[in-house]
Amino acid sequence: MTIDKIRNIAIIAHVDHGKTTLIDKILQQVTSKRDFEKLDERAMDSNDIEKERGITILAKNTAIDYKDYKINIVDTPGHADFGGEVERVLNMVDAVLLVVDAFEGPMPQTKFVLKKAMSMGLQPLLVINKIDRKGSDAERVLDQVYDLFIDLDATDEQLEFPVIYGSAKEGYVRLEPESENLEMSALLDMVIDIIRPPEGDLNKDLQVQISTLDYDNYIGVVATGRIKNGSIKVNQVLEGLYGDEKVNFKVTKLLGYNGLERVDIKEAFAGDIISFSGTNDFKVGMTIGVKGLVEPLPLIKVDEPTISMFFMVNDSPFAGQEGKYLTSRHIKDRLDKEILSNVALHVEPTATTEAFRVSGRGELHLSVLVENMRREGYELQLSRPQVIVKTIDGQKMEPYESVTIEVPEPSSGAVIEKLNRRFGKMQEMEMQSGNIVRMVYIIPSRGLLGYRAQFMTDTKGEGVLYSAFDSYGPVVGDIKGRSQGAIVSQSGGKCIAYSIFNLQDRGQFFVTHNDPVYEGMVIGMNPKKLDLVVNPTKGKKLTNVRSSGTDEAVKLTTPLEMGLEKAIDFIEDDELVEVTPMSIRVRKRILSELDRRRSKR
Repeated sequence: MTIDKIRNIAIIAHVDHGKTTLIDKILQQVTSKRDFEKLDERAMDSNDIEKERGITILAKNTAIDYKDYKINIVDTPGHADFGGEVERVLNMVDAVLLVVDAFEGPMPQTKFVLKKAMSMGLQPLLVINKIDRKGSDAERVLDQVYDLFIDLDATDEQLEFPVIYGSAKEGYVRLEPESENLEMSALLDMVIDIIRPPEGDLNKDLQVQISTLDYDNYIGVVATGRIKNGSIKVNQVLEGLYGDEKVNFKVTKLLGYNGLERVDIKEAFAGDIISFSGTNDFKVGMTIGVKGLVEPLPLIKVDEPTISMFFMVNDSPFAGQEGKYLTSRHIKDRLDKEILSNVALHVEPTATTEAFRVSGRGELHLSVLVENMRREGYELQLSRPQVIVKTIDGQKMEPYESVTIEVPEPSSGAVIEKLNRRFGKMQEMEMQSGNIVRMVYIIPSRGLLGYRAQFMTDTKGEGVLYSAFDSYGPVVGDIKGRSQGAIVSQSGGKCIAYSIFNLQDRGQFFVTHNDPVYEGMVIGMNPKKLDLVVNPTKGKKLTNVRSSGTDEAVKLTTPLEMGLEKAIDFIEDDELVEVTPMSIRVRKRILSELDRRRSKR
């Protein structure tokens, strides 16, 4: 296929604005019925965590053969915490489909991903999605997108972006908001007519820059990138350059894309997106070319991390009971493997071999890594997240985030009060339909640590909060942590219903009858800002003489389920989260009550 018959595009959008659903409908309407029957709903979200959470975490490729053209489509994450994925894959494409919700309009992550695309000079095409949603206003959203482009210093050419309207869920698009419904093929026609073909010269020496890495149990590390110049063949001997590093290898497998499947090919040419294997020493950003003739391309720049946590060996009394990989060597090897493909992640050694400082884009970025590790059989402990403070021009600076909040009007007062206490500054506030208040804040990243659980409580679960990194600013004063104290177990054993029943009025518990506990484990939340040490394993003293009428019916309240992200949000500096394949527990750093008292002195 000649280079003028290829189109390389990425789909970018805010979380839940319909990127992955749009690709689903394109595949459904354009591929054969037999091929589509193999696909699941949200087929591009192949990772287990992506399916559970309904978000895209890893960028993925698909290719569509349409009217003698090959259209390579890259689905990108919408959450700013996974911006490292976005920055890498945008190097493979020439244009972006910007998907915006016709009701919500541009959101923080819309701005984040679009800013990256604009800075790389990519050609935009706007898709205003969900026009069938109640309260949608396509014209208002179009004006907001124009304002956003101007704010991001778009060029005159970028400002002349084409627009198409539609509903990915219902599977149609329109050329105007009120015109007739067309099939998704109309969007592909627009891509072919308006998006320029990739630049490249088939007669030059091979140049491929690796954008993503994957691992296959049979063939090892698989690298994916776009061929900038030249061609590549199976069994060809090539060379990879990454800074001063040099790797020689033979292409053992060459893969192209057909729908969502990777298929074996013998040769590929300039402009196409391909995957290949040959060595386990590939790195993201490495330039591949003919041995001795490689012209290195500029390394992919990725924004620096803003949040760090300590990953430690699990040393609790329950260590080793549920996990398969327990030692510092296991954890180090897993983190070293992660940073090969997750370029936004930084791992640093510490003074002790039992702990590693891991830095990323946000709490979600790090918690997804931990969730993957626990599913693979790892046990570890996590410290409270800390923001990364930099010294710029002699002044200490900390990261700030742009936060968009939508809450029911009765809850807005509590939210405003809490954010003001956390040094948040309101930028915008407007009333929307349905008695919903929309607010935009600029707030230090520290102010959001531990706040999301409080936010859900204040809004009775009806609020929505989105955030994205904005900039570095001056360090503000102390931000108070949680307002509750911890209920801490005094002894080890199994919880007794009688004991918990008598302690219930002290606070909310994370455990229930028969749950195993150990000394120093945090088993609940005290409403007062005071740690409370209790014995949940104490049973009722039985005697031979007992009146049947004096016994109370033991009714336990439902325990609060402490998931991974809730636990990370909850802990203070003197606490840790214990993570195993089967359990998430909160504990004190110092387990013994006597030792804790001594350390406070």
